[in-house]
Amino acid sequence: MPETFSFTVNGEEQHVSVERDTALLTVLRNDLNLKGARFGCGDGVCGACMVIVDGRAIFACDTPVWSIDGKQVETIEGLAKDGELHPLQSVFLEEQAGQCGYCLSGIIMRAKALFDENPKADRKDIVTALERNLCRCGTHGRIIKAIETAGATMAQGGK
Repeated sequence: MPETFSFTVNGEEQHVSVERDTALLTVLRNDLNLKGARFGCGDGVCGACMVIVDGRAIFACDTPVWSIDGKQVETIEGLAKDGELHPLQSVFLEEQAGQCGYCLSGIIMRAKALFDENPKADRKDIVTALERNLCRCGTHGRIIKAIETAGATMAQGGK
């Protein structure tokens, strides 16, 4: 039987009426029409579905909607402000860090959570943070370099 859950997504209050065990990813994609988080494995292993909930990067595919009731959710769609891309998004484009791009929204969200928690994160921190984000195209080298570049830009107050 559907229940109503309320939470904030990218700064906007949302109310959805779904079964309590519905995956957050399903709600984001099907009910809120936010397609940035992707379905990859469905088991919280690959990271394609990663979003930030109350400052923590989580797998949306295996997070039941009841567990985010009353919380703050941030998706890739919420990173750009006033038409200006977030530094992580800009650098990924400039450096062509991805190949197919399927994994990138999850990786960018994980990197954002890392820098929100530790603005001085170094390469080792980045590699550790991305351990559970898979890129089947094998572009991890370019991805890590782009995240390092974006981190340096953000540390200098750049956009």
